Order: sequence, then structure tokens, then C-alpha cells
Amino acid sequence: MNSEFTQDFFSGKRLLILGAGYVGSAVGNSFLERGGEVTALTRNEARAARFSAQGMQTIQADISGDEWHEKTGPNPDFVLDCVSSGGGGVEGYRRSYLAGAQSILRWSQATHQTGHLVYTGSTSVYAQGDGQLVDESMAATSPEERAAILRQTETTIGKWPGRWSILRLAGIYGPQRHSLLDGLRAGHATVSGTGETWLNLVHRDDIVTAILQAFTAGEAATNRVFNVVDDGRSTKAEVVAWLADRLGRAKPEFTGQTAPGRRAFMPS
Repeated sequence: MNSEFTQDFFSGKRLLILGAGYVGSAVGNSFLERGGEVTALTRNEARAARFSAQGMQTIQADISGDEWHEKTGPNPDFVLDCVSSGGGGVEGYRRSYLAGAQSILRWSQATHQTGHLVYTGSTSVYAQGDGQLVDESMAATSPEERAAILRQTETTIGKWPGRWSILRLAGIYGPQRHSLLDGLRAGHATVSGTGETWLNLVHRDDIVTAILQAFTAGEAATNRVFNVVDDGRSTKAEVVAWLADRLGRAKPEFTGQTAPGRRAFMPS
């Protein structure tokens, strides 16, 4: 770990979070704890009120538009683009990720921003899905339309005039976000999909650490792409068995069919 990361590197510095949701809010709180100042953009009114109560400056706006450009205050030292699709399928991806990144570029050009920009994308840009180990040297060639939008977004981020870092995140889990565990606790008898599926996951708190490390790393993280994922390799069956054992529950059966959305378990 960078020694500056554990001392006062962020004290007195400013962070602008664009798309402050599950990950962004955790980064904001961690930044505040280290003596920094945070401005957070969100579309959600209740979330904006909560951020204000926590000591963040807030902007309630859609990142894909330009109305937020004049509300960001003094130039930030760091900028975090960690939007999510917010639902809406492919068009939701296009609006939040690609149009959002294009708006960030317009903002940088209009206000001469050059702070270190970190963008959190997704490992879904890779086509490999058969358990093959994937690293940053491999081509991101998934044919899915959402993946194509994410690649376009990365290209847009690469036009940022200052330092930038792209973090491709695996599937996120953490506090209030652990569907497999919730399904077992609820006593569901079946789980969607097959046990042979390899899970690519990363804990929210590890993502927060990776983002802060990217900000402190300087040249080592400049204009580079990083995959952010748990070190261990596990199949879905292994994870479900491990959880069931610790909860003292019977292992559920796999349905062999993918459930819609993020639902991992099917009701018994």
C-alpha cells in the first residue's frame, strides 16, 4: 500500500463524484474521513439529502446533461465517474455511461479541468466466459451491445486532458448487496443457473480501496486499465456450498436456467 494513502494524502483535497450510488457514496465517506472535501452528483433526491447530512456538497442532476457543469465549485483534485445504468436496459447504459462520459469531457473543456479522473467500468467487456483466466493484456471483445457501449465509454475517458485510470469492476457484493447469502437465509430451495459457472466478484470495500489507491499512485496508475476482482477463483457451486455450510442450511439445487435481472435464487 502507498504510504501516503494511510497518512494525510487526501487532507484538504477535493473530490468530485459523478454518479454517487452504492460505490460512490462509500468512496465519499472514506474521503471525508481522510480530511478531504467531497461534492457528489446524484439523480436521487433522497440520496442527495443523505449526502448533505454526511457533510458532502451535493448536486442533483443527470450526468448525461450539461446543467451540472456550473455547479461543481472550485476545481477538484480528483474526479470519480462511477455511474450505473440505473435500469432502462441498453439505453440506460448509453445514457449513463457513454453520454455521461461525453458530458464529463465537455465539462473539462469548458472549465479547464485536469484533476485525476478514475472511471469504474466493468469486466463484462471481455468475451471469455469459460473459466479462462483474463488479465488486462487481453482484448476486450465481448459482442454484447452493453459491452460495446462500455468500450466506447472507455475510449471517451481516454480523451480526458489530465491523468485518467480505468477500473474494470467484477460483480459487486458487500453490505446490503449479497443475493446468494440472502437467498440462503430466506430458505430458498433452488438457485438459478448452474454450479459450474465461474463467479467474478469483488467486495465494495475493496473497490473503494482500489479507487483511492489509483488516486495516490500517480504515474503508476496514469492512463492505464486495471481489472478489480477478488483474488480467489470459485465456481457458483463452491460459493453456495461454503455459505450453506456456515449458515447450517441445506445446499439448494441449481435450476440450470438464468433468472431475470440480478435474482440468484428462485422461491422454493
